[in-house]
Amino acid sequence: MSPGPLLGGVATGLAGGLLSGVFGVGGGLVVVPLLGLLLGLDQRQAQGAAMAVRLLPMGLPAVLEYRRRGVRTSLRLVGVLVLGFLVGVYGGARLANGIPPHLLRWGFILFLLGIAWKTWRRPEAAGAGEGGGLPASGTDLWARGLPIGLAAGAVSGLTGLGGAMVLIPLLASRFQMSQHEAQLTSLTLLLVPSGLPGVLVYARTGTGLPWLLVGGVAAGFALGAFLGARVATRLRGRRLKQAFAVLAAAMALLLALRGR
Repeated sequence: MSPGPLLGGVATGLAGGLLSGVFGVGGGLVVVPLLGLLLGLDQRQAQGAAMAVRLLPMGLPAVLEYRRRGVRTSLRLVGVLVLGFLVGVYGGARLANGIPPHLLRWGFILFLLGIAWKTWRRPEAAGAGEGGGLPASGTDLWARGLPIGLAAGAVSGLTGLGGAMVLIPLLASRFQMSQHEAQLTSLTLLLVPSGLPGVLVYARTGTGLPWLLVGGVAAGFALGAFLGARVATRLRGRRLKQAFAVLAAAMALLLALRGR
């Protein structure tokens, strides 16, 4: 691979990492469109590469920064979410590889527009503060947490995103978490290679995945996640959500223009 595409991968990872640190998402919202727009990957390859980047603990710098600022989450809940995610991501990836690339791209565009609309309209969760919204009962934790993990995994496998755009609003509403608590929980989930089943499906189909490019994206992602977390812990939840909604709509517009 020539230096140009590799540098493009690092820049793409940096942008995705910034998004991950600021909003608690996996960065696929930016990584997937940019891998197609800047580096010419088709929709299926871009989604698989974005998932492969998240196999490494790229969100660790962001998690440490959130914790340094006093934000906490529940590791028990993260474990439940991971189990649901593993099942959901495999099913979503299998479904994605049976859909023609152009339909997958337009489905992705509609998904982004839906995210933008829901995020803009969603009221800011009051939060219980320092994990106070977490259920005391283990049964309740499974009953509420497992479906969230399944939904997030299915979205991740189908679209190449980390599933956080489903995970964060559901955590905020079902567990009464603050915005920062929900984002930290999402970032902690990224430390586990829970997308591996989906990556294996993508890697075994078509032309496989560009692993050297994936490494460049990962390097940029780690730096961006740390810088993004420093920004997020200084901003209010309402401003974060509004900026995220605008970004999602912008990415959908770029993909639509590329389709033309």
